[in-house]
Formats: sequence, structure tokens, C-alpha cells
Amino acid sequence: MIKEKITDTVTFGAGCFWCVEAIFQQLKGVISVTSGYSGGSIQNPTYKEICTGTTGHAEVAQIVYDPKVISFPELLEAFWSSHDPTTMNRQGADIGTQYRSVIFYHNSEQKELSEKYKKELNASGAFKNPVITEIAPFAKFYKAEDYHQNYFNSNGDAPYCQFVIAPKLEKFKKVFHDKLKAQ
Repeated sequence: MIKEKITDTVTFGAGCFWCVEAIFQQLKGVISVTSGYSGGSIQNPTYKEICTGTTGHAEVAQIVYDPKVISFPELLEAFWSSHDPTTMNRQGADIGTQYRSVIFYHNSEQKELSEKYKKELNASGAFKNPVITEIAPFAKFYKAEDYHQNYFNSNGDAPYCQFVIAPKLEKFKKVFHDKLKAQ
């Protein structure tokens, strides 16, 4: 008897992980979102090390979701619409390889769908510039320090939250209103 897979996992980098976390926490079918680091060359990196831009890690959100409630293509749609996937190693004022647009896929289906969606976005002209999102195999995830977890919900009054995350979140909610968890 084959056991049915209950959850799946994907790892997205789309700039500051606080923004990515806040957005994906809103979606029905998303079970957990953990901020962390992936794609680099050293083990157990710290935030201070990541900020140097020399470790090769990206700030990422590891998302565990229920594919019966939200599909991987729906997550890709949210991913690409919630940041600028056309800028190399930056999102807004956040600059460095740690802020790159990246999908660390966990299986061949995620890889194929990510590559297909990226190709379709570029062919459609959805963005003024080409989508340059890196699509790479998932290797290792390092959970960020505890103070980075659930950041927006815990620090909503902080200036970065008010001026950067809150406007992104409001825009996202308007577009994805039918896919949001009950508030």
C-alpha cells in the first residue's frame, strides 16, 4: 500500500525573508513558514555571516504546505507576483547575493513547473525585463535565529515592517484575496 503524501515543502528566496514569510503565512494551505538560509557554502551560518554576502546563502522561507489545499503552481504565482524577479541580487534597498530571487526545488515536479513558469513569464512579457530567478536543487536549510521567525507578526510596528512589509502585504492581499486564510 502506497502512503499518500500529506504535505510538501518548497524553499523560496525573494529578498528579505521577513517579507517572504509574512506573505506566505497568509495563504490557505500553507502549514508553516520558517525563515532561514540556503544555497551557501558554510554550515550553520549566522545572520551576521549571511549579511556579508560572502557565504553564498540566500535569505529564504521554507514553506510546508498541503497540496490538496494549495497547489505548487499557485505557490509559484504568489512567489513571482510578490517580488521583482528581474533584478539581480536585490529587492528594493536590500542589495547582495543573499537577497537574490531563487527557488530551491525539492523534487523533479517542482523543478519542471518552476522552469516552465519562468519560461512562460519571459515569453509573455509579463515583466519589462527578463525573469532571472535562479532555479536550483534544494540541498540544505539552516533555520535563522529565533528573533527572525514570525517577524512581521511580532514586530509590526517596527519601521521596516511599516514601510516595506506592510505595503507589500496589502498589495498581495488585494490580488490573492480568495486564497487567504480567514483573519
